[in-house]
Amino acid sequence: MAGDPLEGYATFAAVVDCGGFSAAALRLKVTKSAVSKQVSRLEERLGARLLNRTTRRLSLTEAGQAFHQHCLRILAEAEDAELAVSQLHASPRGLLRVSAPMSFGITHLAPALCPFLARYPDLTLEVSYDDRLVDVLAEGVDVVVRITRLADSSLIARKVAPVRRVLAASPDYLERRGMPRQPSDLAAHDCLLYTLQTTANTWQMVHKDGTRSDISISGRVRMNNGDALRAAAVGGLGILFSPTFIIGDDLAAGRLVPVLPEWEGPEIALYAVYPPGRHLSAKVRAFVDYLVETFGPEPYWDACWGH
Repeated sequence: MAGDPLEGYATFAAVVDCGGFSAAALRLKVTKSAVSKQVSRLEERLGARLLNRTTRRLSLTEAGQAFHQHCLRILAEAEDAELAVSQLHASPRGLLRVSAPMSFGITHLAPALCPFLARYPDLTLEVSYDDRLVDVLAEGVDVVVRITRLADSSLIARKVAPVRRVLAASPDYLERRGMPRQPSDLAAHDCLLYTLQTTANTWQMVHKDGTRSDISISGRVRMNNGDALRAAAVGGLGILFSPTFIIGDDLAAGRLVPVLPEWEGPEIALYAVYPPGRHLSAKVRAFVDYLVETFGPEPYWDACWGH
């Protein structure tokens, strides 16, 4: 097999990641024609077309989609092998790709990235803020920050911090509509619904004594973002069922008041999720350790309002 196959794999992955030959050429610091030749040679070697090329857009063929996932794994394993052999694992460096949920990412993660990058000057960071479920392996992400009750998976996950979900409303709303005394009272209230939740019309709650209660709720406001729901609650539009990392400051300042404080959502947590590998790269290890150091084990957003 002529040439370096890894070079062809890296070029192909860059074309897919950048969405075109010109952008890939800029990233790789080569000419557009060199990128095109690398991909053509790769297709010839494989005996399959990987990309559909038109004047306006570029897309993966079925073979290209399958090969792209394998490419990302092979390139990651090659990087791990080089790190292990050259002892670069002692010094975090290179590009770190991170995905994080929107509200947590913007409010808490983004401000924490400045001291992280100051600590590791050889690291370059690429962060996407997105509430969808990111496929770590298929999309070539190094670390995904997830807030969930983690299911069994081939991925590796490290718990960073607990995530508490509590009921809250503005003093103005509670003065107008009254304070609920038990979960069933919520049925008579305007509740603020988070549409990305699988059970958007049901709030699952757990009493401090372990009793569980699933309450069917309704309301005039439905949104797909936790910060927008927080603003609606502060504005007096209804009762919110929210993670405390979103509303901790509002509870501390009195803009929101706890409702049924003896009830919370079922246990979930903030996790750092990353692909398995014999040699955990230095950049991933450094980032995950930093998340635990910064946010765990008892998060500051709970301490700020006296929990």
